[in-house]
Amino acid sequence: MKAVALLFGATAIATAFSVPAFAQTEIATGADATGVSQVNDRIDDIQEAVEDDFSRSNDADRFGPQDRRQGLFGGVSATYAGSSGNDESQDFALAGRLAYNQGQFAQSVGIGMEFGEDTDGDKDQEEVYAIYDAQYYFNDRFYAFALGRINQDGMVSEELDDLNDGLLDADEITDLEGRKKRDAFLGFGPGYRILNTPDTTWRVQAGVGVRYTQAVDYDEADNLRSDTETGYIVSSRFYHRFNENIFVTNDTDYLTSDEAGDEITNELGVNFKMSDQLATRVSYATEYQENREIRTDNTLGVSLVYGF
Repeated sequence: MKAVALLFGATAIATAFSVPAFAQTEIATGADATGVSQVNDRIDDIQEAVEDDFSRSNDADRFGPQDRRQGLFGGVSATYAGSSGNDESQDFALAGRLAYNQGQFAQSVGIGMEFGEDTDGDKDQEEVYAIYDAQYYFNDRFYAFALGRINQDGMVSEELDDLNDGLLDADEITDLEGRKKRDAFLGFGPGYRILNTPDTTWRVQAGVGVRYTQAVDYDEADNLRSDTETGYIVSSRFYHRFNENIFVTNDTDYLTSDEAGDEITNELGVNFKMSDQLATRVSYATEYQENREIRTDNTLGVSLVYGF
């Protein structure tokens, strides 16, 4: 099962799509049978992780909405895999995004679904989630934003049924408590571009939002507790280019609510283009959460790409 994390912050959702390219997983004749393809997939995973690290320095709204693609566009992807014989597993996933940009107003909607069965043919994943992002620019500096998301985990109902039937052991019962069946957020607020030059950009935004959760709670009659609370978010996005080879980014988000407490994330990154073939990104990320025993986590990242 995949862990899906949705972080609502000031960065707009990417809405540029390209035509997908499909290729065989076997890189050479006999590669699948000999295990070569599996090793190749692991190499691809490492390369994609490095590319993801570099992509975090990208910001579609860095210089404002001027270069946005106009009109209606989007894309949908789906995948299915089923096996029989020694196991009876199935996995299905679908994801799509639709965007509409018109002048000063831009918005996008994304949706994803994941369903799966384990090797015994029993359902082990049933997730549906969606996101919404919108921005309206009053002028070159001042804008309004809206952010929304919803997650639904259908396996919570399945496991509550197993709980009522006495099919869960002590560890599974403990792990189930607090698990969210539904988690939704909707927020909005103003944003302002303090600096906006070709070499330096800095924008800040602040907003208020409402969060709804439905989580497992054994003190409730139906073992589910629903909560609605107000949260607040303040975000900053800074970019400075020293020259054509070096630029720095600093992304900060502060989120607070009565139940969740204070959460702060900050990532400072420096990108170096050492040559046409060699590029490096160094980043330092800090995550602070008030309601945990060790409140602060720090991560140093170094990524390097060399092409020839």
